[in-house]
Amino acid sequence: MSRMQVIRVAIIGAGGGGLCALRHLMGPRSIKELNGDHHVQFEAVCFEQAAKVGGTWAYTDRVGTDEYGNNIHSSMYKHLKTNLPKQCMAFPEFPFPDDIPSYIKHQDVQKYLEDYADSFGILKYIQFHRKVQNIKPVHVAGSLFDLKWEVTTSSVLDSQDRGETESFDAVIVCNGNYAIPSVPTLVGEELFEGHIMHSHNYRKPDSFKDKVVVILGANSSGQDIALELSAVAKKVYISHKKSPLKSRLPDNVEQKPGIERLDAPATVTFSDGTSVHADSLMLCTGYHYDYSFLAPECGVEVDDYRVTPMYKHLINTKYPSLAIVGICKRIVPFPFFDIQIRFFRAILEGSLVLPSEAAMNEDIEQDYLSRLDRGRPHRYSHEMTGCMFEYLNELADMAGTERIPKMYESIYDFAAIQRRTNLMNYKKMNFAPNESGDGYMIL
Repeated sequence: MSRMQVIRVAIIGAGGGGLCALRHLMGPRSIKELNGDHHVQFEAVCFEQAAKVGGTWAYTDRVGTDEYGNNIHSSMYKHLKTNLPKQCMAFPEFPFPDDIPSYIKHQDVQKYLEDYADSFGILKYIQFHRKVQNIKPVHVAGSLFDLKWEVTTSSVLDSQDRGETESFDAVIVCNGNYAIPSVPTLVGEELFEGHIMHSHNYRKPDSFKDKVVVILGANSSGQDIALELSAVAKKVYISHKKSPLKSRLPDNVEQKPGIERLDAPATVTFSDGTSVHADSLMLCTGYHYDYSFLAPECGVEVDDYRVTPMYKHLINTKYPSLAIVGICKRIVPFPFFDIQIRFFRAILEGSLVLPSEAAMNEDIEQDYLSRLDRGRPHRYSHEMTGCMFEYLNELADMAGTERIPKMYESIYDFAAIQRRTNLMNYKKMNFAPNESGDGYMIL
């Protein structure tokens, strides 16, 4: 006699990760036959605090808080274009349209995610305007796994809503990493009379016309915003502690070392002893992880940007029915999410059997120590530079699913070189897969 096993899954967030989770759990082929008489069916609910899908790609002009008093989630700015070509950004089974260039506007990505949700018929599983307040494990004798998850949510539309609690067999956290700004403490900032803001609240360059701007941080957002501001600002300084950027920069953009201190009325002094007058200081200093809705019993801890105890940067070793998707940095997000979700689905189905908790924790430690040995600091514990595709192939092989197409890695590696050496013009390039599908052509 055939037996159906129903697994209830809570998905937190309806950005790229959450939509991918819904697609693989509730989209076509969502029922899997494990053996002749045993089937698994998923019953997933996605909780999204916003009014629509997209997560950080859902642009808004607003900064600070929304009309309901909640912090603005998106860090998109008005004229942002992706710093990765669409060919290596797409979910493997769902390419971007052919009629848009390789480097696309944030509006194109938002529409792509909306089309993805429509194509796989998953919008009906999303509860919008629901904010997750608390998630905690509860041991229940005879449950599907060793425990259940109590997920408490409330309506962002009703400040009097005391919340509703539901029970699930598994939880997939897909709340993103670009909503809680990391704001450094700078010596003398109380004396500085210029404008200080984090890039999370940057939307358009108009207010910086003819200003002198210091940008602190030279990762993707720092570089992109520096180039955008150079078109209207009098002078832009990029302050950072890395090796100098190799690319040619606009004539009014200059690199400086880290900031030593700020002084009245509007002076920025750098670590080499030089000083400049600055009308504005833009903090492109990254974001904090936010898992404040996970109860302490979940066992998830964040220590200086290292999240533990996460096997393969994904699975909670204490409670493996809790996954956090997208912890890693320097990735191709949508393909990355796709492999991670396939991996977790294989665990839930039972087709992938995890090692013991002790063995998983040892794997975490070895990965961490190998990063330290390669000179990567503690805070880069989840950075995937130089090892991303090896990691994704490992997960795909363990889960018995398809690897990311080789073309993704080829285009990604070439685009990374162009970004480092041709910062001002690399987004004008266009690509297409070659005939064999394992490489690319430059158009």
